[in-house]
Amino acid sequence: MKEIPVTGIKNIRIGQTEDVKAGTGCTVFLCGQGMKAGVDIRGGGPASREASLLDPLAASQVIHGIVLSGGSAFGLDAAGGVMQYLEERNIGFDVGVTRVPLVVQSDIFDLTVGDHKVRPDKKMGYEAARLAMEEPNYRDGNYGAGTGATAGKCLGMDRCTKTGIGSYAIKLDELEVGAVVVVNSLGDVYDWKTGQCIAGLLNEDKTGFECSPQLIMDGISIVRDRLVQNTTLGVVITNASFDKSSLCKIAGMAHDGYARSIRPVHTSFDGDTIYAVSVGDVEADMDVAGTIAAEVMSEAIIRAVRSAVSAYGHPASGDILHSDLR
Repeated sequence: MKEIPVTGIKNIRIGQTEDVKAGTGCTVFLCGQGMKAGVDIRGGGPASREASLLDPLAASQVIHGIVLSGGSAFGLDAAGGVMQYLEERNIGFDVGVTRVPLVVQSDIFDLTVGDHKVRPDKKMGYEAARLAMEEPNYRDGNYGAGTGATAGKCLGMDRCTKTGIGSYAIKLDELEVGAVVVVNSLGDVYDWKTGQCIAGLLNEDKTGFECSPQLIMDGISIVRDRLVQNTTLGVVITNASFDKSSLCKIAGMAHDGYARSIRPVHTSFDGDTIYAVSVGDVEADMDVAGTIAAEVMSEAIIRAVRSAVSAYGHPASGDILHSDLR
């Protein structure tokens, strides 16, 4: 088993755009020939579009794009730009008069980070799709949907940590499995191999981390304004051949990666979602792929934290721990 770049998995292309001043952006995953996909949503407050397409009972067997975005529900307009780009290139489901691209989307809440009046829109989605197909530009850190991501918000935004988007992928014989994740969690983030807290709720002087689960169990009120301001979004990518039902199961198993790395997770204040997509024809066992998916998701979460830099008044992990984690 060896590590590979997530962008090295064939038949899927990733593009990112961001408005750094406003603190928001989007990340687009495209497969022109269509990709089989499943989803598992476990957070209580998702902002999503067309997720029902991935129900195994739905008629569509493939989708053409996934959008991860900021802007909360306002940012769902970005998928319209992705659809426009794909339709212009005759990519989508043939309905006779045109082709309808099938694009799903999930968003994080980043409205309290930069300028809440600026959200990913159709124009930003179009540009991210163009970059994905023509100039793939994926990278970890404060980019794309991770531009305004933060973690550790059970006492509000004043004591959270800046996070971002991260990726990790491995190859086992012919099987390739990778993950991309935007960490925007209510809970704290841990390095699952060492048990060290690497991002989350800051202590009062912002020199280290407090334990969010302990505060919650002690009865301290969480999320003072009771708004759904968190969501961790992930995409599992594999070159193995699976149908929608199997991919939904793999997405569910990948949530184990969330659970071992984020505490608490899947709360009613989070919109935690994982998509799983199949972009190849390698034969593989579903449970093997799902087990690997959980592992690469955990590693991608660590990368999302360690690649982030301080921004918008929120310190990144490297600054808090006084070490070069990037």
